[in-house]
Amino acid sequence: MNIQLLCDSLCDIPDEIAAKPYLEVIPLTVMFDNEEFREGIDISKEEFYKRVKSTGEIPKTSQATYIEFREAFDKYTSEGKKIICITGSSKSSGTYQSATLAKEDCENGEIFVFDTLNLSLGSGQYVIKACELIDEGKNYEEVLEELDNIRESVHLLFVPSTLTYLKKSGRVPSATATIGNLLHVQPLFYVENGDIKMLEKIRGAKKVPHTMVDVLLDMNDGNLEDKIVTIGCGANYDEMKGLEEEVRKRIKARKVMFTRGGVCICSHTGPDIIALSSSL
Repeated sequence: MNIQLLCDSLCDIPDEIAAKPYLEVIPLTVMFDNEEFREGIDISKEEFYKRVKSTGEIPKTSQATYIEFREAFDKYTSEGKKIICITGSSKSSGTYQSATLAKEDCENGEIFVFDTLNLSLGSGQYVIKACELIDEGKNYEEVLEELDNIRESVHLLFVPSTLTYLKKSGRVPSATATIGNLLHVQPLFYVENGDIKMLEKIRGAKKVPHTMVDVLLDMNDGNLEDKIVTIGCGANYDEMKGLEEEVRKRIKARKVMFTRGGVCICSHTGPDIIALSSSL
């Protein structure tokens, strides 16, 4: 195996993917007041959910650094590895830029920094696909080519339980967040070319799973038999079960996987969120 796969922690991936021996996750940092925690190292997802829900704090986040990427690149190129580094969207975080700068300063080895132009489960789909290809024995160039080929097939939908966090991070207007919270309307968001957009407004939590599956089916022309579907949630695992039931009842996919929203993603969306993604 001469391929080393890296991703940043904006890529939300299932535990079985994170455990791959050739994959390393470069953490972003979350900040509560004057305390800093590296995602997945100094603070777990469960610890983060608990702290946010018990204190009501809305933490800040910081991109993965040049130094972290440079150290990882130097380590693996010195071992003769060819590196594929998959990052969350360059439009939402400076992490892609950090990785690119680190790559430019590495004099030896092959390194490719791949901008998913997506987030969370959407970015995670590229990591899942890369692992699948590596496990099939595909070479470096074949993996890179296929990652680029699946761009049009990657879809991400998510519904936060409140707009307070997205308002604070500037990703939805203040007036939209206030009205949405007052009217108990749950907006359905999607990511397109790195931008977060509102697709529609869902009135009533019970309608959310059905609507999300409707939309995903429509985005895939009603057929996901050749696709990987990933279901995600934050602290609200019980709410996710309703979405999982809807997916298993109405979608026939090549593979269905599950993950939890990461610390830095949920700093912007809130700890209670459900998400659905698909890709080839």
